[in-house]
Amino acid sequence: MPGCCGNDAKFDGMSDVYKRRLWIVIALNATMFAVEMTAGQLAKSEALKADALDFLGDALTYGISLAVIGASIRARTNAALAKGISLFLMGAWVFGSTVYRVFYVGVPEAEIMGIIGALALATNLASVFLIVSYKDGDANVRSVWLCSRNDAIGNVAVMIAALGVWGMASGWPDLIVAAIMASLFLSSSFQIIRQALAERREVVDHQHA
Repeated sequence: MPGCCGNDAKFDGMSDVYKRRLWIVIALNATMFAVEMTAGQLAKSEALKADALDFLGDALTYGISLAVIGASIRARTNAALAKGISLFLMGAWVFGSTVYRVFYVGVPEAEIMGIIGALALATNLASVFLIVSYKDGDANVRSVWLCSRNDAIGNVAVMIAALGVWGMASGWPDLIVAAIMASLFLSSSFQIIRQALAERREVVDHQHA
């Protein structure tokens, strides 16, 4: 189990089981990006497109996570920093597009939002189940957990937005959920960047001790 070697030992991904699970999660995320972005375009839903973008970002960053497993702490923290920055950029993009949509009249298709939201939630719950035991690893490993957790939360939010759109016949629930998801992206980006920088400082301090 990760972290079994002491309180200060953080799991760094060096496990064949973890790597296999990560490959499965990458495949799930890449597939759902294509499905959800198409559905978001058809439904004219900013929340669905925001969630689809998150799936794409996750698939790419999980690939980076696999690539740097076993590498130096500097390489792993650099990867985590890159993922934190990409999450920040995604959050900024979703927030900006949501603000733009405030001035664009259009009601999303609630039925499509609800169906795709449920499918995406099932996909992300499977991903969370696969990697939940590794959630307290180093910055590189923890970033994978945070992204998967965010996705599951985002899917629930999309389904709530679909219900709101259906009940109110308004696009505002969709826009509100998209804005909340953007905030979640930004919050996670700060967590990942902060942990990566802290781990890098620990190594530097140890080298100079």
